[in-house]
Amino acid sequence: MNAVLFSLVLGTATPGGGFPVFGDAFAEIVSAQEPGLKLQTRNTKGSTENVPLLEDGKLDLALVAGEIASSALAKPDTRLRIVTAIYSSPGVFMVRGDSAFRTISDLRGRPVVLGTQASGITALGRTVLKALDVEVQAITLEKAADGPPMLLDGRADAVWGAGVGWPAFAALAKSGGRFIAPSAAEVERILSRELSLQAVTLPAGSYPGQVSALPSVGSWSYVLSSDKFPDEAAYLIARAVHRAEAKLAARLEQARETTMANTIAAAPRPEVIHPGVLKYLQEAGLLAAAGRR
Repeated sequence: MNAVLFSLVLGTATPGGGFPVFGDAFAEIVSAQEPGLKLQTRNTKGSTENVPLLEDGKLDLALVAGEIASSALAKPDTRLRIVTAIYSSPGVFMVRGDSAFRTISDLRGRPVVLGTQASGITALGRTVLKALDVEVQAITLEKAADGPPMLLDGRADAVWGAGVGWPAFAALAKSGGRFIAPSAAEVERILSRELSLQAVTLPAGSYPGQVSALPSVGSWSYVLSSDKFPDEAAYLIARAVHRAEAKLAARLEQARETTMANTIAAAPRPEVIHPGVLKYLQEAGLLAAAGRR
């Protein structure tokens, strides 16, 4: 029986959001794939807290969303490194099925749940609304799971979220909820004002009753580490993810994007990919296949 070489803590977010669901599946599958690794998850306040926890050495790994990750990785002296990209996060609103609201501008001045205080998804929502000059009565939460009841009982007129498999959207879609996404003109306007974002689409069928794809904006979320994270551990995680891509995709719809090929494509520049991961990508021939050296 192989000994565990690295026992690691992966920071996620508050219960009821997408990160804890993804983190638990990721930790279980990676640990099963690679006997030298043992990953366990820890709930945190989310992406905004996870970055300093990584930098201070209080987490080994953490899930960090979209804008928060992009901003941190863009710093010339960043101490963070990409271990793997996990999924892109197209941001959309959900309203009740009987709601009169049809567009984002209809939500102006209305109570809207944006998410938890430290969440990268919340930051994305604020950015989208600011880019469109739409002011709402923003509601932030202690726990992501508190959002759906507020929409259902009328305390909020909309809930903001992002990505495939987000638990709040899954629950609300089953209750007849309806999505509101940016129009093509709004997507163009947001991207012209926020260069860190990109056009991404929520595929049709991502949630019950969602028959059409929803074009929107967003960015990639990652498993990040600090630059002090051991090269061998990063190498083993990269190898485990690559070998278990099919298992991750079968476990979670949103994990279909969790691939080493996407990690290469989503990285803003090669030097922010962890050296241990780069070593595996080189050995596996993935860098050459992607046209990177």
